Amino acid sequence: MTSFENPKAIRHFQSICDTCQDMVTRFHAPSDLKLFSDGYLQALRNCNALERRDQEKLEKLIERWIIDPSSFISPEGDENKGFFDKKNF
Repeated sequence: MTSFENPKAIRHFQSICDTCQDMVTRFHAPSDLKLFSDGYLQALRNCNALERRDQEKLEKLIERWIIDPSSFISPEGDENKGFFDKKNF
């Protein structure tokens, strides 16, 4: 469930992750990340960019990835100076 075989799904996953990482560095709240990812995923659904199975897998993986604070630990091991408190989720 954690890997994709479709290169398009991998690119979309990476695009969402990269943008969310960038949003975190600009101090966006977790709700902003969720709103962005929901919009991105809805756009993919609307244009049928992925097969249904890949779309569902991407949605589930992104959902888990965004709510996991370890997704936003910097290379230096800094958890963005406490930006992601459990209360923000």
